[in-house]
Amino acid sequence: MQIYHHWRDLPPQAKGASIALGNFDGVHRGHQHVIDLARRPDAPLGILTFEPHPREFFAPDAPPFRLMNASTRAHRLDWLGVEHLFQFPFDAELAALSAGAFVDEVLVAGLGLRHVVIGADFCFGKGRAGTAEDLRRHGARHGFDVTIAPLQAAGDQVLSSTAIRVALSDGQPEKAAAMLGHWHRIDGAVLHGEKRGRELGYPTANMSIAGLHPPRFGVYAVLVDVLTGPHQGAYHGVASLGVRPMFGENLPNLETHIFDFKGDLYGAELSVALVAHLRDEMRFDGLPALITQMDADSDAARAILRKL
Repeated sequence: MQIYHHWRDLPPQAKGASIALGNFDGVHRGHQHVIDLARRPDAPLGILTFEPHPREFFAPDAPPFRLMNASTRAHRLDWLGVEHLFQFPFDAELAALSAGAFVDEVLVAGLGLRHVVIGADFCFGKGRAGTAEDLRRHGARHGFDVTIAPLQAAGDQVLSSTAIRVALSDGQPEKAAAMLGHWHRIDGAVLHGEKRGRELGYPTANMSIAGLHPPRFGVYAVLVDVLTGPHQGAYHGVASLGVRPMFGENLPNLETHIFDFKGDLYGAELSVALVAHLRDEMRFDGLPALITQMDADSDAARAILRKL
């Protein structure tokens, strides 16, 4: 998959794609449906999205809401067979473009696209003034096809990134996975921590969740993919997500204990899938009580993961 960071001066091979247009936070089943509608035998498959997310541009001090960072989104789109990822900067210049100017400058002059697929609730241009039907009219004027995808549902739940955030906040990763079409994952590099877990007999790989929507704090059964380094592979584990109240810390992170693992993971890239929420964060009277609970958490996680 090729990634392009601006609509100006794109190479010839990047032009004439059939694209899906949107933010694709989470790349959930609704997004996957939009992408599937963009697949055509006579044009390469592309995605047009923005970085940062427009909400981050307009409200930079708002609480983190993203389900995945740009790198994780790109990996997921690559896995889905996307050939061209147009990841354009959402900045003051782009935000100031009217709906018509966005079509003229970005979609036509920049991308020279042949076909675009959008969700029924898609809005574009300055002040979100352009609607899906407006884009269809612009397409007819410029000679590109526009497909408007109806919103998708899982049971009685409309598929949306917002609904997935709610499920994760409620400690329901299984419900989130049903909407995503895959486990919700937290990706990142293993950081140096306080190394307390090693002293307790539970060494952990510590990862930041900065910039991401925080799922419900607590302990989870997890699937772990080690993506880089000498220990690449798939593992089972148990993870603590939160602020570690036992030790008086308040910066949220993810600490993952990989079962039956020996080795050094510092600096390695991990992808940790949240499978089941076992319990909320707790404060213990002392280390023996904490270790007893960690033993019970590990047993519960192993039992859940064995059934997958």
